[in-house]
Amino acid sequence: MVLAIEQNLLEQAYADMKLIDDTCDQTKELQLLLKSPVVKADKKEAIMKAVFKGKLSAITEQFVQLIIRHRRENILHEISDSFVKQYQAYKKIDVAEIISAIPLKADIKANLVAQLKKQSGREVLVKEIVDPAIIGGLVVRIGDKQYDGSIARKLNDLKKDFSKNPYVPSF
Repeated sequence: MVLAIEQNLLEQAYADMKLIDDTCDQTKELQLLLKSPVVKADKKEAIMKAVFKGKLSAITEQFVQLIIRHRRENILHEISDSFVKQYQAYKKIDVAEIISAIPLKADIKANLVAQLKKQSGREVLVKEIVDPAIIGGLVVRIGDKQYDGSIARKLNDLKKDFSKNPYVPSF
């Protein structure tokens, strides 16, 4: 990251590492290839060049080649993920994970993001997750903080309250 900052290529390096991270997240086969001890380093390097041909900057291509030559390709996904997190910390960007039972409407999402920005004083990126198991409401996670306003949690709280009821019928 320091080299990218020094060469004024931080934004390009971030975009490249985000691309690598997203590609590894979406492609199990690529992860298996990078972790395979059977496939030789030169084959892995050729495959990475073919997969990302014309999509990565020169500095990122050289970095990936360096990682492969030093036999650290098995952790390339973790390296790219770590770079993305370091970039977000450097730029003071929080990632908010918003879990809802149905997809959020754009205006509700924009209002929620505005409230989160106002509360934290930082930029907020939203990762939206749809999980019907929460029944309704929202669960918002930013870092180690969580707000759980889901119907499922409220039902569980009611269940606990009713289980503690000291009333015993006498009939």
